[in-house]
Amino acid sequence: LQAATADSGIPAAGAEVAFQFLHSELVSFLLREQLQGGGGGPATVQQCRAQLSKLETMGFRVGQAYVEKMTKDLPRFRDDLEIVKFLCKDFWASLFKKQVDNLKTNHQGVYVVIDEKFSLLVPMARGKQYLDRCHLYTAFPCGLIRGALTNLGLRAIVTAEVEELPE
Repeated sequence: LQAATADSGIPAAGAEVAFQFLHSELVSFLLREQLQGGGGGPATVQQCRAQLSKLETMGFRVGQAYVEKMTKDLPRFRDDLEIVKFLCKDFWASLFKKQVDNLKTNHQGVYVVIDEKFSLLVPMARGKQYLDRCHLYTAFPCGLIRGALTNLGLRAIVTAEVEELPE
């Protein structure tokens, strides 16, 4: 988003709002499609998984392209930790306008990225009744991260856990 706004003349805040709105509408469109079940009845488990897969795949392709543009003038990263630190600082800040709140590792290849106020979940109303839909709103960002990591040479499984919605 940062690089795109410099080229387009759109203020960064406008681009951030546009990205959040686009993401929200993308999820809403796929949610409506899922609820309709394609045939007028309720959605099957396979149809729900297909919608999540669509969101994650879109994010994957965007993440690959975006990180390539971000890193084209940077030297190659030395190790996995350096890649993950880049993701938590520069990549995350470029997309979500803040660095992650915390990064944890077990030093065996497992990293946990914590963002207490994840911007794509903030617009959702607070309350436990919306937690069951969070997987829809985190599928695209999981794809973004996996795509970026893959492009940087790190194969990864990316999942999201939401214990409570940000305020």
